Amino acid sequence: MTGIVALYIFMLAAFTGYEVIAKVPVILHTPLMSGSNFVHGIVLVGAMVALGNATTGLEKVIGIVGVVLAAGNAAGGYVVTERMLEMFKSSGAKKRPGAH
Repeated sequence: MTGIVALYIFMLAAFTGYEVIAKVPVILHTPLMSGSNFVHGIVLVGAMVALGNATTGLEKVIGIVGVVLAAGNAAGGYVVTERMLEMFKSSGAKKRPGAH
C-alpha cells in the first residue's frame, strides 16, 4: 500500500467517524463511550504487537510511546465512563453524610 492510499483511507475514516459521532443523540453518549473503550483495547493490543515486531531503536521507541498512549487512552475511557454512569444514579441511592 502506498502512502497516498493510506492517507486517503485515513482521511475517509476520519470523515466517516466524525459524521457518525456528530449524529449521536446526547442520551446515547454513555453507551457509545463504553463501546469505544473496547476499540481502545484493540488499539492497545495492536500497539503491543507492533512493539513486539520492532527491530530498530527508533521503532522500539515509537512502539513504547504507542503502548503508553494506548494504555492511557483505554484506562481514561473507563474512568470517564464510570464518572458519567455515576451521574445517572438516583439521589436516593447515594448515602448522605451523617445518615445512619
